[in-house]
Amino acid sequence: MLNYITWTVDPAIVNILGREIRWYGLMFAIGFWIGYKIVEKMFKQENIDLKWLDSLFIYVIAGTVIGARLGHCLFYAWDYYSANPIEIFKIWEGGLASHGGAIGIIIAIWIYSKKVTHRSMLFTFDRLVVPVALVGALIRLGNLFNHEIYGHATNLPWAFRYVTNLQAWRHGAEPIFSDPSHPTQIYEAVCYILVFILLMNLYFKKKAWQKEGLIFGIFLNGIFLTRFFIEFIKNDQEAFEANMLLNMGQLLSLPFIIIGCYLIYRALTKPKAII
Repeated sequence: MLNYITWTVDPAIVNILGREIRWYGLMFAIGFWIGYKIVEKMFKQENIDLKWLDSLFIYVIAGTVIGARLGHCLFYAWDYYSANPIEIFKIWEGGLASHGGAIGIIIAIWIYSKKVTHRSMLFTFDRLVVPVALVGALIRLGNLFNHEIYGHATNLPWAFRYVTNLQAWRHGAEPIFSDPSHPTQIYEAVCYILVFILLMNLYFKKKAWQKEGLIFGIFLNGIFLTRFFIEFIKNDQEAFEANMLLNMGQLLSLPFIIIGCYLIYRALTKPKAII
């Protein structure tokens, strides 16, 4: 009896007139659509101007894509992209970093708060991060379909073997498989879904948005503590990480965890939120 799962799902769902529709892109789109509907429900419940909603998602999408791309180029492959700057714009070839996306969203919300809501950034983040946790889970499932960002070899019965010569295999070559490995994309996706369920309960049942920064702080700890610990069993994304005590993903997670702890403490000790 095999003690692993051989993963041979094609990253593309369909090819239409030479253009591929990929699972990764579909997961991304579904996440943003669901996110839009959740925040719309929040705005209606609180009688917030719905005109703010369309602007919010334009800022968030731009911040996510630009930040994630620049984050990958700066944090993981600067030697290459500094020598080939035009390659930075070839986003369709892959290369996105979640920490860069997080930084991009923070900058986008800072601009959004200044130009649109004229309220604190925490006002927006306490609402926005609820669906963002679900988007994160869907993006990790997209990584699964792309046969990427998986973990160390293991003999656990739910280990996955991934295609390592993906492009050649997709053009007819025999597949070359990885050793049975931790499906860390699934581990992260499950954790992010649990964070999403918790945040939904905090917002809609517990009215935790009344304590400014609490939901955002719990989100930061839930997402980045998950990322920090799973990185211990995840393969390095770049060769330079091989001799590091903590890899780049873990180092970049630490500031978000610290900020999350501060926001939770601030929200729970502050007598009244400023809404």
